[in-house]
Amino acid sequence: MRILLAEDDKVLADGLCRSLRQSGYAVDHVADGASADAALAANEFDLLILDLGLPRMPGLEVLRRLRARNNKTPVLILTAADSVEQRVMGLDLGADDFMAKPFSLDELEARVRALVRRTMGRASPLIKIGALSYDQVGRSASVNGHQIELSAREVGLLEILLQRNGRLVNKEQIVNHLCEWGEEVSHNAVEVYMHRLRKKIEGGGIRIATVRGLGYCLERPSEVDQTE
Repeated sequence: MRILLAEDDKVLADGLCRSLRQSGYAVDHVADGASADAALAANEFDLLILDLGLPRMPGLEVLRRLRARNNKTPVLILTAADSVEQRVMGLDLGADDFMAKPFSLDELEARVRALVRRTMGRASPLIKIGALSYDQVGRSASVNGHQIELSAREVGLLEILLQRNGRLVNKEQIVNHLCEWGEEVSHNAVEVYMHRLRKKIEGGGIRIATVRGLGYCLERPSEVDQTE
């Protein structure tokens, strides 16, 4: 999952980036509102963590422009000002959650996971498709009750496929959601990661279908049965 962090406090931003990356997220960081607005207009993100007190463009204006483009990216607002007025303005402009500084990193990550579940239309952190189970909190997967070992890239791929369950995902979308700015992942590398993931989960009746020239699709067990 790819996160954009818009925060001008360098110490806080470095700490958040380090913590989120250790949890397996791809994180891009900008230090002002104008850069955040440009990044959101040019790239796809799974979540925006947005400080309100940004230079060059206030965080609320970044949020207003984001929603004016009909962009539904979940937004978690951070602010040093614990004011009801700012909370109301942010929520009315389309923010999904709100945290006042200082805050616990554990709580922030829990809110990140909750926002991701909400966008997937799920209340529970456990996703089950046939014999495949995926725990969004522990970021671990099992097939028929047996845990499978997945690399960080394979976990990222599985999350992308689960978020778009039943829909095609092309290689460009995969690269965009797996990688931070400056990371180089070729389409050939995506094929290798996908091949490894496929071998690990298909024992549970789940199939990752390849539609040549279009992308990949996670098929439900009933769909697998119909194609055999």
